[in-house]
Amino acid sequence: MLEIAIMIEGQNGLNWPRWQNIARLVEELGFVGLYRSDHFTNMNPPDKDSLELWVSLTWLASHTKRIEFGPLVSPVSFRHPAQTARMAAAVDDLSNGRLTLGLGAGWQEREHQLFGFDLLDPRSRFDRFEEGLQVVTQLLKNDSATSFDGKYYQLREATLLPRPLRPGGPRILVGGTGKNRTPNLVARYADEWNSMFQTPEQFKESNVRLDSALKKAGRDVKSVRRSMMTGCVFASSDSELKQKLETRGRTLEDLHQRGIIAGTPGMVTKQFQKLESAGLECIMLQWLDLDDLAGLEELAKAVL
Repeated sequence: MLEIAIMIEGQNGLNWPRWQNIARLVEELGFVGLYRSDHFTNMNPPDKDSLELWVSLTWLASHTKRIEFGPLVSPVSFRHPAQTARMAAAVDDLSNGRLTLGLGAGWQEREHQLFGFDLLDPRSRFDRFEEGLQVVTQLLKNDSATSFDGKYYQLREATLLPRPLRPGGPRILVGGTGKNRTPNLVARYADEWNSMFQTPEQFKESNVRLDSALKKAGRDVKSVRRSMMTGCVFASSDSELKQKLETRGRTLEDLHQRGIIAGTPGMVTKQFQKLESAGLECIMLQWLDLDDLAGLEELAKAVL
């Protein structure tokens, strides 16, 4: 059965009251998990509240008991991967093994410029990302000291202590819809692949490519979980749906073609069924209005 989680954009005004309210409600309502982006600010002004990722996840680990959680995704351009591995192992232990460590290359130019991070050109960016994946996985999975001599990162007989309580540390998630490099990175380093904004037909094609990459790498195709983060325009009635579509200046067909979950309960359920048939195991619904807790409750009643 398709699992349903909530995803929020951390740069979209996230502060402590909003984070705490959403986290408690997501757990109470029965969603499988709560995920958030890792951004310092928005792609375009105005700047809004953006609660720091790992501080927020540390709070979540000790103030919830059931839901899985993690970043979708944390760019290696912000933090040294050794630091990320240390924090992830500690937060995973604190939560009794509920963290999924989503990692990415970074993409948003504005926040990198504002805060002095080097984004790099696309090819170099993904080369650095792959090195970051190697550093994180080696530190988490190796009980003995490990060394690494890359272009961007170097380790000299480094050991991550205390060792993660979960063997190998938290699950690694790699996101993306690239046709070549993404499936290969997932096959080499990840426990979960996270797609974004795909129709059932598009997801099925991507899923087949990942299966091929996994077989080529000598891995069981069932060893990698398949998930997707996508937008959500939910309405409990036809009249509410009409109003939301008019506000966005979009038709329902437009949203569906962009891979967005949209409609009334029956419509949304049919979309879920098609995605599950295409191989999707978990969907993270992007909830943009951080104060719309009533809408979140309506969504849970309709789809869980």
